[in-house]
Amino acid sequence: MAKRIGIIGGGIIGVALARALSARGDEVTVLEKEQRLAQHQTGHNSGVVHAGLYYAPGSLKATLCAAGRVALREFCAAKSLPYREVGKLVVAVDESEVPALNEIERRSRENGVPDLSRIDGVARLREIEPHVAGVAAVHSPHTAVVDYATITEAMASDVRAAGGSIRLGHEVTGVRLENGRVRVLAESSEHVFDRLIVCAGLQSDVIARFVGADPSPKILPFRGEYWQLAPERADLVRGMIYPVPDPRFPFLGVHFTRGIYDIVHVGPNAVPALAREGYRWLRVSPKDTWESLRWPGAWPLAKKHWRMGVDEISGSLAKPLYFRKARRFIPELRMPDLQRTETAGVRAQAWGRDGALLDDFAVDQVGPVTLLRNAPSPAATSSLAIADYLIEHHLAPTGAA
Repeated sequence: MAKRIGIIGGGIIGVALARALSARGDEVTVLEKEQRLAQHQTGHNSGVVHAGLYYAPGSLKATLCAAGRVALREFCAAKSLPYREVGKLVVAVDESEVPALNEIERRSRENGVPDLSRIDGVARLREIEPHVAGVAAVHSPHTAVVDYATITEAMASDVRAAGGSIRLGHEVTGVRLENGRVRVLAESSEHVFDRLIVCAGLQSDVIARFVGADPSPKILPFRGEYWQLAPERADLVRGMIYPVPDPRFPFLGVHFTRGIYDIVHVGPNAVPALAREGYRWLRVSPKDTWESLRWPGAWPLAKKHWRMGVDEISGSLAKPLYFRKARRFIPELRMPDLQRTETAGVRAQAWGRDGALLDDFAVDQVGPVTLLRNAPSPAATSSLAIADYLIEHHLAPTGAA
C-alpha cells in the first residue's frame, strides 16, 4: 500500500528523495517555500562533483560521496545533461604542507578515489596545470563539474511523471504529530502525511523545533563569496586547483574551479552570515544574529576559530588580502585578473551546544518525521545516494506497517 509522504525542501536532496520514493509507488508531495527549486545551497555553488578526497574513511560523507558520484554521472548521461571531468589538483605550495598532503592521499586511497595519482615537483605539476606553483600534489582526474540546478529540475520532471506533486511558494509554518500521522501547515495549504522528511537546509533547525526535536544541532549560516578570473585570463586554470586543507580549520581556503560554463570561480571564502539567507553583507536579520550569539556553542566556537574568522572577513573586505592568498597558487596572477561577482552561497553549517561544527551528514528521527540535520558538501554530489540511504535506514518500505 502506497504511503502519503511529504518532503520539506526543494533543493537537490529533497527532490532526489521525492524521485526515489515516487518511483517505488508512494504518493509524494514536495513543499518548497521559494518560487523555484534549487534556490539556496543547490543553486549557489561552483558545481563540483567530488570524488571523495578529503573525507574520513568509513564516514557517511565518504561512502555516500562515492556512491553518489557514480549515480549522478549515470543520471546526467541518461538525461543528456552536461558532466565534465575537468580534474582536481590538490597542491602543497611548500614543504610544510606535504605531511597534510600525505594524509589527503591516504584518505583518498582508502576511499577508493578512482585513478588518483601523486605528483611531485613543479615540472610534473605543470604538465597538468601549466601555471600552478607548488612542490607536490595529488591529482583526481575524475572530479567533475555540473549544473546542479538543472539536474534538480530534471529530477523534478521524473517526480511529476511518476505522479508526485511539487508545490512551490509553500512555506511551512507548522508541523503537528497526530495519531501517528503528520499534519503540515503551510501559508496557503494544509496537508496530512503518513511520513514526513525534512530536507530544509538553512531552515532545518527551525522545522526541527516544530516537531519537538532536540534544538542541537543548530544551523550557523556561513556565506561563501566568489571571485572569478577575467575571461581573457581564464586559461590560467585548466580544471581545479585546491589547497591542502589546514586540519585546524573547518573550511578549505582559496581554490580555483573551472565551472561547467567555463567561468573560473575563485573561492568561496567562509564568513559568518548575519542572516540565514544572508547572501550579501547588507542582508541582516537581528533575530537570526541574536539566536546565533545566544547559542551555548557561540563562545567556544569563537574562542577556537576567531583568528580564522578575522582572516576570512579581512579577505572578504580587502581585495589585496584575498589576492595574496590566490597568488600563492598562481604566481602569474595579477590584481585585475580577479573580478568580484555577485555570486555567493550560504552554507547551512550545523553546530552543537559545545561549539563543535558537525563534519558528517546527520539524521534525526522523531516518530514519523525524519530530519536531515546536517548536509554540507559533498551533499549535492551525494544526493542520489543520500536519498537511497534515507529510504533504507529511516523509511519503511511500501506496504510495511
